[in-house]
Amino acid sequence: MAVFQEEEFYHIYNQGNNKQTIFLDEGNYAYFLSLAEKLVAPKCEIISWCLMPNHFHLLVKTNSESVRKKSVGSLILTELSNAIRVLQSNYTLAFNKKNNRTGSLFRQKFKAKLIDTNNDSKYLITCFQYIHQNPLKAGLVQRMEDWKYSSFSLYKDVSESTFTCVGKGIKYLDLDMELFYYDSYRILDEDLLDKIILED
Repeated sequence: MAVFQEEEFYHIYNQGNNKQTIFLDEGNYAYFLSLAEKLVAPKCEIISWCLMPNHFHLLVKTNSESVRKKSVGSLILTELSNAIRVLQSNYTLAFNKKNNRTGSLFRQKFKAKLIDTNNDSKYLITCFQYIHQNPLKAGLVQRMEDWKYSSFSLYKDVSESTFTCVGKGIKYLDLDMELFYYDSYRILDEDLLDKIILED
């Protein structure tokens, strides 16, 4: 499990076993988001997110609650690590029941990459834009705002949600909202991407 540090940004990612589909219909996406709101949002600040057919991305900022230790059986986990573990477990139970299947759905361990903002703030904005560009790069939509399962439209319309910290995201990333839409479609720097993309 990931070891989180307080007051840091992390790119959190996981995918289905063998890259299998984890979201089959709109109800699946909605249920996963409801679990994220209930379980993960109280443990950190969710800055941006994107759900793809076979994986998910979260960009979060940790706080004191994120790193608080919790005993889970013989394990000592942080509250945030445990929240993501429970999110995946609860989602899998519901998914399996609905689709008459058994066994694990996600890769056993989610990945969390620390985004180094001390040396270069560009890493953070690159991660933010990379997450939103996922559906576009995958050819699922021609415009990012047409993908319903990401936080892009919340930023485009500057509208808060129950668990996406849009106002704080604008502040942390120092976003110029007049240029936001144009900047969101720019080609991302490959060297910066190497620092924020998590290897399979």
